[in-house]
This record gives sequence, C-alpha cells and structure tokens, in this order.
Amino acid sequence: MPYSEMENITPAKLALISERAQREPRYQFTCLAHLLNAGFLRECYYSLGRDRASGIDGVSWKEYGKDLDGNLNNLVTRMKVKRYKPLPAKRVYIPKNEHEKRPLGLPALEDKIVQKGISRILEAIYEADFLDCSYGFRPARSCHQAINAVDKTIMTKPVNHVIEADIKGYFDNVSHKWMMEFLQVCIKDPSFLLLIRRFLKAGYFEAGQIVATEQGTPQGGNFSPILSNIFLHYVLDLWFEKIVKLHVRGACHLVRYADDFICMVQYADDARRIEQALRERFAKFGLELHSEKTRTLSFGRYERQNARRQRRKANTFDFLGFTHFCGKSRKGKFIVGRQTSWKKFHQKCKEMNDWLRKIRNHKKAKEWWPTLAAKLRGHYQYYGVSGNMRSLNRFYLKTLRLTRKWLNRRSQRKRFYWKGFNAYLKHYPLPRPRIAHNFYTLSPVK
Repeated sequence: MPYSEMENITPAKLALISERAQREPRYQFTCLAHLLNAGFLRECYYSLGRDRASGIDGVSWKEYGKDLDGNLNNLVTRMKVKRYKPLPAKRVYIPKNEHEKRPLGLPALEDKIVQKGISRILEAIYEADFLDCSYGFRPARSCHQAINAVDKTIMTKPVNHVIEADIKGYFDNVSHKWMMEFLQVCIKDPSFLLLIRRFLKAGYFEAGQIVATEQGTPQGGNFSPILSNIFLHYVLDLWFEKIVKLHVRGACHLVRYADDFICMVQYADDARRIEQALRERFAKFGLELHSEKTRTLSFGRYERQNARRQRRKANTFDFLGFTHFCGKSRKGKFIVGRQTSWKKFHQKCKEMNDWLRKIRNHKKAKEWWPTLAAKLRGHYQYYGVSGNMRSLNRFYLKTLRLTRKWLNRRSQRKRFYWKGFNAYLKHYPLPRPRIAHNFYTLSPVK
C-alpha cells in the first residue's frame, strides 16, 4: 500500500489494537513504529495546546504550522532511518508549595508531537490492562472519581485503617531499566522501543548546560502520564491485587491517582505489614516511600469513639488536595467528611493574591473581571465536593477581601469602601460557591 494511502488509517488501527489487547491480554505487538506517519502526527499536532511555552528550540505551535506538511514529512523520514533524536527538555520550576518548587520539562514542539503520538499508541495497548483501582490520566476517569471511590470504600467496607503513602521524587527517580522491561512485556517492536528510550535519555537544559538523565521521566511531557501508569501498574497495582490481597485476613483496597495512592485495610496488623511490604517493594525498583509523609493510621466508622476513649484527636488524612475526616450526618451516623486541605487552601489564596497584585495596574478592572470569575469557577469545579461548602465560602470571601484590597492599592484612585464594593458586586457579580460533585449518594453506614 502506498505511503500516502496509509496516512489516515492510524486511528482505525488504534481501535483494532485496543480490541486485540482486550481480547488477548498476553499478545505482544511487534509492528507499531509505522503508525507514526505524517497523517497521524498531523492530528497530534492539532491536538496540542496552541499557547503553550516553547521548548529549547524556541519554535511555537503557529510557527511550526507554517510549513506543517514539509516539517512532518521531514520528521517521518528521520524517524524511518532512525536519525530522529529528541532535544533536551527546557527545565523550568513551578511552585509546589510555600517552600518547594516542582521541576517541569518543556519539550521542543516537534518532540511534543511525537510524544503525543506515542502516548496514544501506548494508551490503545494498555488501557485494557489497567486495573479499576487506577484513576489518573485515563479516558473517562478523573480525580473526583478516585475521591468518590475512597468515600464509597470506607463507607461500605469494613475499613478501620488507612495507609497514606507518598513516593519520594517519583518522576525524577523512575528506573529506565525497569521501565523498558515493563514495556517489553507487551511490545516487541525495537524501533518503537528505541524512540521511547531516546526520549528517556534526552536529558534537560538548565542554566546554560545540558544535563544527561539516567533515570526519571520529565514532568511536562505528553507521554509522562502514560509511562507513569505503566510503571506503577506493574510495580504497585498488579502486585497489590495478586499478592497482597491473598495474604491479608480482612478487607484490603487500593485507590491510585498517578503517583498518589491510598490503601484502606480492615485490621491493624495487616496495615502495618502492608506498609512495610510497600517500602520493600518500591525499594526493589529504585523508589522510596517518604519516611515522614507515609504513615498508617486508624480511620473509619469507629475512629471518633476510639479517639474520645483514648483522649486524642480523631485521625485525618490528605488525598488529592482534600483532608478526609470522620464526620457525622444530620442523623448522627458516620460519614466521611472532606474539606480543602489547609496546605492547598493557603496555596490557592496566595496564588489569587499574587495574580491580583500583578493585574490591578496593567488593565482596567472591567477587562480582568471575567478572568477573576473564571478562576473562581475553576476553584469550585475542583473543590466543590459534598461537605466542602464551608471551605468554598471561605475562599470566596477571602477572594473578595483580596480583590477590594488590591483595587484600593491602585495609584490615584478613590478609596473603595465596602459599601461601594458591594454595590459594584451587584452590578458585576462574581460566581458564588456551589457543589459540583455529589458524593453523598449512599445512606450513612450504621
């Protein structure tokens, strides 16, 4: 078949790959690299964000698209003869919290296109293999579904203990050797595997120097999420399902979102043994559980009574930006409560304050007011879960105070008192808090 006729059939082939992966779990795919043709890569190009920061090459989405066909044909030719080598990612840092920053790798535009294509092929192969306990970066799955799964597990299963785990520097310490071994379980195409290996070894550019990478997958790349899921599928999910669950006496459940996960266990001795087994399991694959952030704690329907009897505070745990606690329904029955974690609440308030401080003098209020409204709606969309209305109201009122404060800091402007500010809000209202995700769909556990 001529090359031009093959350009637009990759999506159909991906559907066939998904069907085969589901039908034959042990099938090994031997011919994948040819799917990265010009037609498929054109689709990948158009699926990229158009206003994203450029990589080390400085080429923008718009600039690359001026001669899209010529650039893609050249790219495909270099991949066919194995002369294509990804450029080092440009390293930047974004705030992780008040004291730490998270490194991000910004790939070159051409590398983003290839990574997008690889990630779609990997997704077609592995989506059938991934277990139900995994929720991160998967089609039709979300962080709110993971939180809901934690809620329903604790509410309906005999859970009395929770293992709160944190992998230390996960994305910076993923073993390339183990990653390639895991990929070779399902993939036997040497050209396709060579592409992935070259991306892993591409390194990053920082402070005028190129730094080689012998381990880790760069956060910010289009295929880092799927590689992360593949790695933890073998290291954690399958091991937990096939080994751990067979060696415990009672209930034992796992919920994972990317590299964040929670284990919910019935018996204390099982929980302690699982925590130690987790540390040994991750150490085997070159990873480490954070000594201070990983802990086993009692949690469940009897936690409030036990805490009262032991004269201590009832335990809480954090997962995906929420603090989970043992609450009571209006009828006094046990229910899992959630509120925005203090760390995340403080971080979001700081981000809002910084944005308002920078924008107040650059544009008129009427120009940035819709953006402020969009920021509030985005906050409610994520943190608007059942039981969290108090935190939402607190963030809304904090935003109003910050907005009024920075409006009053504009030079040579009349002071905005609360009466005038409230009158302004009547004419130009900001979105009020709302619950976007209802988790209270079960009767409280007796």
